[in-house]
Amino acid sequence: MKDDSAVDVLEDLLRPGLKAVFCGTQAGAQSARRGAYYAGRGNRFWPILHDIGLTPIRLAPEHYSSLLDYRIGLTDVAKKTSGADSLLRPNHVDKQFARKIERYAPRVLAFNGKRAAALALKVPGPMLDYGKQVRMIGRPSSGLKAMALTGAKQRPSSTPGRPSRPSRCLR
Repeated sequence: MKDDSAVDVLEDLLRPGLKAVFCGTQAGAQSARRGAYYAGRGNRFWPILHDIGLTPIRLAPEHYSSLLDYRIGLTDVAKKTSGADSLLRPNHVDKQFARKIERYAPRVLAFNGKRAAALALKVPGPMLDYGKQVRMIGRPSSGLKAMALTGAKQRPSSTPGRPSRPSRCLR
């Protein structure tokens, strides 16, 4: 159950002027224990960021705050809960999510998986495709692009024909 007075599991990494914000569903169990984004064993988020050139070095999850040096931010649609995505419920979604994204206005909001995009954009998962999203957060004039990427836990071959690397959507 969600407690609105509870502290965020992971602090947002947001500020104005970011070129991209990566957004997950909620902190996984290992990420919550370690106090770092994308810290689960087998999560390929950090190697992918480096491999595609968004960071000059491969960062460890505990150094996530240094992403701001590269104008990259992080957040989750559910801030007060953690664990497996199968446990996430629509009422866990941060009620201030859209307002927060509008306030910081990144150039690109890259959802790490269709579930995060579906929850934030209020679109049923089956109706959502990978890549650029038609549905937006904020005013159309803001220029914000929303993208749904394959999850960083998935291997590229697990979703044939779909963007498996953030670079395809961030260029």
